[in-house]
Amino acid sequence: MDSPLPSPGAFRVLVADDEDDIRALVCLAVRKAGCDVIASVPDGALALAAARDELPDLAVLDVSMPGSTGLEVCAELRAHPGTAGIRILLLSAGASLDEVARGLSAGADAYLAKPFTVAGLVHQVKALTVGVPA
Repeated sequence: MDSPLPSPGAFRVLVADDEDDIRALVCLAVRKAGCDVIASVPDGALALAAARDELPDLAVLDVSMPGSTGLEVCAELRAHPGTAGIRILLLSAGASLDEVARGLSAGADAYLAKPFTVAGLVHQVKALTVGVPA
């Protein structure tokens, strides 16, 4: 899939989900929020590599992915000064209080349960990108 060049000043977002249809839906919501998708990957290892290479403003990570989970990617990004400032939104089918707490403890800025609406995801992306330096 060809990606258009990023818009000047637009927030840069990394999307990682192992399900193609969910990943496409997240990319749609990110674009509707006025942000640029700089990488869209199917697993945690690729998400970590893309985050280090591209330094997005926001990473939208599925909790359950092969390679490394979204929780592991989140913790790894937070552990390194070069990536510690990336905002992180975790997506998961598990939305119990314990699961949300685990995500936030790993360093996520927000946690959104699946299934989600495009409008709800757009709102969450906008909330996380307000005040992020362009």
